[in-house]
Amino acid sequence: MSQDPFFFGYGSLVNTATHIYDRHHRARLSGWRRVWRHTPFRDMAFLTAEPCDGVAIDGLIAAVPGADWAALDLRETGYDRMPLTVGLSHEATDAGEIAVYHIPVDKHGPADGVRPILLSYLDVVVQGYLQVFGAEGGRHFFDTTAGWDGPILNDRAAPRYPRAQLLTEAETAVVDAELGKLGVEVVEG
Repeated sequence: MSQDPFFFGYGSLVNTATHIYDRHHRARLSGWRRVWRHTPFRDMAFLTAEPCDGVAIDGLIAAVPGADWAALDLRETGYDRMPLTVGLSHEATDAGEIAVYHIPVDKHGPADGVRPILLSYLDVVVQGYLQVFGAEGGRHFFDTTAGWDGPILNDRAAPRYPRAQLLTEAETAVVDAELGKLGVEVVEG
């Protein structure tokens, strides 16, 4: 029996309320970090992953039944899907080949300025980490993510992120506290 391929999610795909891939497992990818990428492709920053020595990021691997990548490729428009061959650790016994979506530095060309990070997008990502990895996982997300040099657009009242989720007061407090520690500018949307 052949095994289904899996993907490694390190951002919004960690939040299982945002997708239908229910066969998932915790995982860690060594030699990579998350980074906010500003491209001319869209008005907001993308969260991507890139190779980086000495760093490891937590996430989820999840099965793509029947290798039907079409819906996930559409969701991840703007990203390249590439196979992971080294650096991934997990306890899944049902995983076939595993891929990761990322945006190579030179894929879209440089943006003509910094693109803001949607707070509704960031909220979804951090909520996933808090639910899957607990408080330490939420902090680890911020510690292993680069590119916090742009503003955060506070769109919580009218979320622009299509998979926005309602956070608890405690989850919101974690996001706000971590942004405060980073000294990131939050602008009203």
